[in-house]
Amino acid sequence: MIGWIIGGIAVLAVLIVFYYFNRFSVLGNRIDNSLSQIDVQLKRRADLIPNLVESVKGFVKHEKSLIKEVTDARKSLMSAKDLVGKVKADKTLESALGRLFAIAEAYPDLKANTNFLELQRELATTEDKIAYSRQYYNDSILSYNTLCTTMPGMFFAGIFGKKKREYLQIAEEEKKNVKVEF
Repeated sequence: MIGWIIGGIAVLAVLIVFYYFNRFSVLGNRIDNSLSQIDVQLKRRADLIPNLVESVKGFVKHEKSLIKEVTDARKSLMSAKDLVGKVKADKTLESALGRLFAIAEAYPDLKANTNFLELQRELATTEDKIAYSRQYYNDSILSYNTLCTTMPGMFFAGIFGKKKREYLQIAEEEKKNVKVEF
């Protein structure tokens, strides 16, 4: 009888270890997936920008510096290798696009152009998806970090070498409103 009890406790202990190992794996995979979804949406936005720039070029020929800035910001985003670089390049691109859309307000023909309106709508949709992806990433980090810092997860995190992960954060200077000047 004692052998059965000890055997049952051993099986239960193994099942608990398997559960926590799998839970850390699932949450880690969710974080990796959510980060890749951010990349997908940033790529989608970057792919829309050349079309937007082309539709704007004909209307605002004297705004070449802004068009170049948008193009350069897109290149920076596409070449960024790490999360910090992508966030920084993304913010630069957002700022340049904001100024581009502000300039578009001064050109009624451009504002009425079907291609421009469709591209603007696509970019707005993509911006919403980027915001959602960022939120999902941070929500995934929250679940993972909660498991790492609560009992008994904290115990198993130590055994498996799991540490808290960092949230996607926006720098203070990037939280300020974009100032558009001509």
